Amino acid sequence: MEQKRYLVRIRCKQCGERFVLKGSYKKGKVDTGFKQCLCDNATEFEVLTEKL
Repeated sequence: MEQKRYLVRIRCKQCGERFVLKGSYKKGKVDTGFKQCLCDNATEFEVLTEKL
């Protein structure tokens, strides 16, 4: 089975830090392993996904 790969762009709404990660589609959502920002924010993010 071919895994669906995605490019995920994450921007923290508190400090503005940006992250670009690769993720895969698992259990109905895209998983990158991202947990929290460098500023300890774990909830307020702007997330954009793009299929590779």
